[in-house]
Formats: sequence, structure tokens, C-alpha cells
Amino acid sequence: MSRVSTTMWLALPAALALALAMSSVAAAQDAPGAADLERTTAVTPLQFHYMGPSPGGRISAAVGIPGNHSTYYLGAASGGLWKSTDGGHTYIPIFDDQNVAAIGSLAIAATDSNTV
Repeated sequence: MSRVSTTMWLALPAALALALAMSSVAAAQDAPGAADLERTTAVTPLQFHYMGPSPGGRISAAVGIPGNHSTYYLGAASGGLWKSTDGGHTYIPIFDDQNVAAIGSLAIAATDSNTV
């Protein structure tokens, strides 16, 4: 047997295996029911939603009442304490009459959630 014949006989099983693999991929793409699948739609992009008091400037501290998902307090770096009772959509100032330069941290008393 010549060298060309030996190489051809060795390459034949590899070519058959490749042809078999390609035919199974083509059969899977044409499987019944594949065309019946619904196409998903793209998710709408997220929109920016400003939260916090508009005149408050940079917020340096935030705290919420454990178990109460609607009441939050924000401390402004420029001074002032703000309270929201609607989940953070609107804030009212509750510390305007105090002479304070900045709010660095906030905490709610464990025994009384009305003490900030």
C-alpha cells in the first residue's frame, strides 16, 4: 500500500465522524416545535429617578426604621435632617431650627423609633 492510500484510510474515519456530527446539529436546528417558541422582547431601559430632598445637596447619611419600609431619614452634608414617610418619594425638613454645620451620621434609637 502506498503512503497516499494509508493517509486516506486514516482520514476516512475522521471525515465520517465530522459528517455525522454536522448532520445531528442540522437536525436539531430543524426540530419540530422550534419555530413555535415565542421570541422574547427587549427589556425597557431603566430610567433615572432622583431621590432625596431637592434643596438638600449631597446626602452624607441615611437611615431607615427596621420593619418600616416607608420611613427614612437623610442627613445633608451642608446641614439639615430630612424625613420621608412615603418610601423616599418626598422629604420634609425636620431640623431647620438647629444651628448645625453638617450631618455626619444618623442612628435611630433601638427603644424608640421616633428618636433619631
